[in-house]
Amino acid sequence: MRADPAAFDAALARRGMAAQAEALLAIDTARRDALTALQGMQSRRNALSKAVGEGRRRGDDTAPQEAEATALRAEMEALERRAAEGEAAIDEALAVLPNILDPDVPEGADETANVVLHVHGEPADPVASPREHFELGEALGLMDFAGAAKLAGARFTVLRGALARMERALGQYMLDTHTTEHGYTEVLPPSLVNDATMYGTGQLPKFADDLFRTTDGRWLIPTAEVPLTNLAAGEILAETALPLRMTALTDCFRSEAGAAGRDTRGMLRQHQFRKVELVSIAHPEASADEHERMTLCAETVLARLGLTYRRVLLCAGDTGFSAAKTYDLEVWLPGQRAWREISSCSNCRAFQARRMNARFRARDGKTLAHVHTLNGSGVAVGRALIAVMETYQQDGGAIAVPDVLRPYMGGLARIERPEN
Repeated sequence: MRADPAAFDAALARRGMAAQAEALLAIDTARRDALTALQGMQSRRNALSKAVGEGRRRGDDTAPQEAEATALRAEMEALERRAAEGEAAIDEALAVLPNILDPDVPEGADETANVVLHVHGEPADPVASPREHFELGEALGLMDFAGAAKLAGARFTVLRGALARMERALGQYMLDTHTTEHGYTEVLPPSLVNDATMYGTGQLPKFADDLFRTTDGRWLIPTAEVPLTNLAAGEILAETALPLRMTALTDCFRSEAGAAGRDTRGMLRQHQFRKVELVSIAHPEASADEHERMTLCAETVLARLGLTYRRVLLCAGDTGFSAAKTYDLEVWLPGQRAWREISSCSNCRAFQARRMNARFRARDGKTLAHVHTLNGSGVAVGRALIAVMETYQQDGGAIAVPDVLRPYMGGLARIERPEN
């Protein structure tokens, strides 16, 4: 912002935000002026203290110097308050400013300006009149929304029998793929984290209303990105250790505060869901390639499941707060006859690393720099279940089991309504 205020404001304008540089730089200038004046007064006070000491040893009258020192102390306290207030105001303002977008992110105010990069497969109807997942699940007697509402309220689901097993199978299949083939290390992180952890990845303070908070001041994670990325918080990593690649299968919790009336039927938008997350802590020069690699890892999962999907480059107005560039993977749902997001892979560059002070030491043993952080869904388990159900539905309401899942399903090839 100091180096090029106009460019900074132009970057914010791409996200539809008002200019910030002039106001913040004015606060910053006042803060720095106060600190400079404070340093000068500190030197003067030190000189006065020395003069008073020497004068007392000689028996001189030191009252003028002592009076000046007292006056300086009051002025210094006022400057300290002014500097602290300026720093707090700047921190508060910067905490809610989003990441700077990559130059190749397309312009646009909303999702209508997103760019489809490629499509895998062709949207097709598996049966003459494909049904949505909740119709299939309830007809099978294996998806229970009334029972979930009794237990917890709206936006929860109870799965039973073969559908519960398929949900578990999907998560295990994804973890196995990413750990044995893609080089990610499996991690089992806490589902509760503190304020600093939420701040580090950009959830706080801006998105507090989208989160669930416990009575002791912790937060339920909205995604495993939060704890996995923060494992690097405050660390100085060796350059030779990069990239660090981690994956986790966790429950995720979101209040869906801004989703009133959207996707109220079924399990597309839930307060609690499971997701396999991918996180990379990368060298700045390698993060663009790591972004492509991560997205391909998520695509591999979808392709092997036999799902039709497409990769979409998000425009400026649709790119998330912490991201510099994001690819969404959207899966085709025959029952809805619509593309729906199933994975979002983002390069956050140094944005999160600066918030959490995550750095690496270069090979020269001296230079320190912030790492780049990346995250992506590898993929959302519940939405994968929805896509499999709608894509593999058969006449009569049964659901075929994709080949890659059958070893996790005890060889089961077809889900049907239990006779009992």
